[in-house]
Amino acid sequence: MKRIVIKVGSSVLTETTNIAEERMLHLVSLIAEARKKYEVILVSSGAVAAGYTAVNLNRSIPTSKKVLASVGQPILMSSYKNMFDIYEVTISQILLTEEDFDSRVHTRIFQDIIDRTLKHDILPIVNENDISTTPDQLFGDNDQLSAHVAYHTGADMLIILSDIDGYYDSNPKDNPKAQIRKFVTEIKEEELNQNHTPNSKFATGGIVTKLKAAQYLIEKEREMFLCNGYDLTCTREFLIDGVHNKGTLFTYKQEKKEQEKKDKK
Repeated sequence: MKRIVIKVGSSVLTETTNIAEERMLHLVSLIAEARKKYEVILVSSGAVAAGYTAVNLNRSIPTSKKVLASVGQPILMSSYKNMFDIYEVTISQILLTEEDFDSRVHTRIFQDIIDRTLKHDILPIVNENDISTTPDQLFGDNDQLSAHVAYHTGADMLIILSDIDGYYDSNPKDNPKAQIRKFVTEIKEEELNQNHTPNSKFATGGIVTKLKAAQYLIEKEREMFLCNGYDLTCTREFLIDGVHNKGTLFTYKQEKKEQEKKDKK
């Protein structure tokens, strides 16, 4: 059975000052279905945003952000538990820092925990430990975290659910004729260094962090699929039906490189 990592961002999980329950339920339903075909690891943002639904603190102040995360983490996990209970899926929470990937001992412990939870049909839900990390230890965004989780757990693919449909050949906000790149096999340096801010005030990523995650995985001979988290139709088609209609597949595979060349012509 193939192993996949699904990463969902704050913008998908929250709306204004509330948990986006309908979108979360659609995600939970998809994961429950995908678990029949794959071993699934979920990397979930949203703790700070969930905390803000209960306490109105200034997230730009580092300590306040940690407080929001500490308040929001149980809110987020409680929402997940209530919804996964509908599908009789047992969940676990795993909080990580960069140190867990820098130390062979810590990494091995993390890998063993993931393997054992999956062996016992438990869904691991991973997030960065905002409480105990220092600024030097922060991944800064869960796109990078999810890429490391995918590689170190031996996952075949990372699926990033975002507020965009895929990776475009130009900025769709500036160019109405922009087209989604179906396959990407090479990411240029200028693409990794471009300026791009996240759409949500609670999101810490943007397209650049997703490209960096994809680059990391391509170099490790892994794949990443970027698609819309608001409408999971293309994700379900891709994962369950094996049909690639929308979304961008970042891949190292030679046959996909040939397909990308054809798409560009």
